[in-house]
Amino acid sequence: VQLQASGGGLVQAGGSLRLSCAASGRSFSSYAMGWFRQAPGKEREFVGAIRWGGGGIFYADSVKGRFTISRDNAKNTVYLQMNSLKPEDTAVYYCALDQGPYGEYWNPNEYNFWGQGTQVTVSS
Repeated sequence: VQLQASGGGLVQAGGSLRLSCAASGRSFSSYAMGWFRQAPGKEREFVGAIRWGGGGIFYADSVKGRFTISRDNAKNTVYLQMNSLKPEDTAVYYCALDQGPYGEYWNPNEYNFWGQGTQVTVSS
């Protein structure tokens, strides 16, 4: 399985970016895709996750109401729309896939495959 994350960049505070994560190499009947981020000197933190098959969408409190996860089944791609960005959102963003069964979506150890990360920088 390969995960390809893209869409990062430099944006001013209050701006928007959309990250994409395309999964290839295998098909899954049910799995979860998560987004995590890691800022310099900090631990990797949960951002959001989506479970296939109507299992729900989840967000960290810090991004709730600003970030939205969506998916394109035909493209095996998950998106992270980030609005009202803040300087504290600056980090490398990673997508990850949990091949199941569903577990602790907020726990990075639950995920089996990881993308390479994409840098998001929000200037003040």
